[in-house]
Amino acid sequence: MLCSDSGVKEVNKKRPVHAEHEFRSIGFPIRLNFYMTTHTTAAPFFVATLGIACFAVMDAVMKGLAIELGAYNAMLWRTGCGVLIVTFLYLLKRPAWPPWATIRLHFWRGVVISATAFLFFWGLIYVPLAEAISLTFIAPLVALYLAAVLLGERVDSKAILASIIGLCGAVVVVAGKLSGEYDEDVGKGIGAILVSAILYAYNLILQRRQALIAKPVEVVFFQTIAIFVTYLLLAPLLAVPPPMTALPNLVFASILAIVSIMLVSWAYGRAEARLLIPVEYTAFVWAALLGWLIYAEEVTVLTLLGTALIVAGCLLALGQQSGAVDHVETTAL
Repeated sequence: MLCSDSGVKEVNKKRPVHAEHEFRSIGFPIRLNFYMTTHTTAAPFFVATLGIACFAVMDAVMKGLAIELGAYNAMLWRTGCGVLIVTFLYLLKRPAWPPWATIRLHFWRGVVISATAFLFFWGLIYVPLAEAISLTFIAPLVALYLAAVLLGERVDSKAILASIIGLCGAVVVVAGKLSGEYDEDVGKGIGAILVSAILYAYNLILQRRQALIAKPVEVVFFQTIAIFVTYLLLAPLLAVPPPMTALPNLVFASILAIVSIMLVSWAYGRAEARLLIPVEYTAFVWAALLGWLIYAEEVTVLTLLGTALIVAGCLLALGQQSGAVDHVETTAL
């Protein structure tokens, strides 16, 4: 069981109850309460947009680091820098230590994100930023079916139609990239990013549970520690000390990752997710712009068409969800 009733009750004492959802964790019913504030959405909208922009810049920096150091070492040392930063922030707030069941959930999600992030940034070495981001947008659609299996949620005909539209979009993007002459590594990169998107869909299910029982600072702290520990297990075989010239970008990427998560978490805590979800898809615009400016990557008509279909499918799928809507920006890694 991933979270205890006592942990949930403790959280609920600190916040008013405006809505109630029941999730099932493989046979264990868990009733979780949460609320949404109803203040103006102008500030959250702006903050969410800024957070997504930070995610996109972080992706661009990490692409360069992955090319220079390799995806594993880029993530290992970036996360190592992140551990120092989040530990300082966590101790500064002096929060109460969470229940063991909550810590297990934090660490399990960290393990899942470790694999998700490695595959994404490895694929990003061979695939342009804009196309990589567009393919990761299928994650919310995959999450619909995972939610049906793991949480017992209903998938209606609108969700099925949305999935078909999104799948068509992904096929268009992949077909456009693989048409004509292409490097064999491009196909591997696309495959890695698609697997990463599927893992991220599972991460969204974990995120839904996690967000209801822990505050953003706690989530970021334990998640970063878990990711770093996971990568450290492979350090004897794969770790290579980074050159000093890479250190500024590693620190910069760490700061961007933490700031972006904090900004998006702040925004989603102050406005309905349905109003902020469209902002998530501005990541494609930032990715296309940064890919063009930094890596001279061109965006094809098929990429634009495929992305439009994927986004349309995701927005259509929102109509079938009656409760909390997950943050869908896959680059929150």
